[in-house]
Amino acid sequence: MADRPRFFDDLAGLAGNAFSAVTGAREELHAIVRTRVDEILNSLDLVRRDEFDAVQEMATRARMAQDATEQRLAEIESRLSAVEELATEEKGGPQG
Repeated sequence: MADRPRFFDDLAGLAGNAFSAVTGAREELHAIVRTRVDEILNSLDLVRRDEFDAVQEMATRARMAQDATEQRLAEIESRLSAVEELATEEKGGPQG
C-alpha cells in the first residue's frame, strides 16, 4: 500500500491554516466594525432603549398623577362652590 503523497498533506495543512486566518480576520473585522458603530452612535448622542423605557414609565406615572390631581381639584372646587352658596344664602337669607 502506498502512503499518501506528502503534497496532499501539505495542501491540507495549508487549507487549514488559510481557514484559521480567514476566521481570525473575520472576527477582527467584526470587532472593528462594532467599535466604529459604537463610536458613531455615541457621537450622535442617541438614547439607549432602557433609558427611553425608564423615562417613558416616569412620564406615564406623572400623567396619571396629573389626572388624579385634576380630578381632585375639580371635586374641591365643586365643594367650595357649594360652601360659598351656603354662605351666600345665610347672609342673604330672610330679612325682616
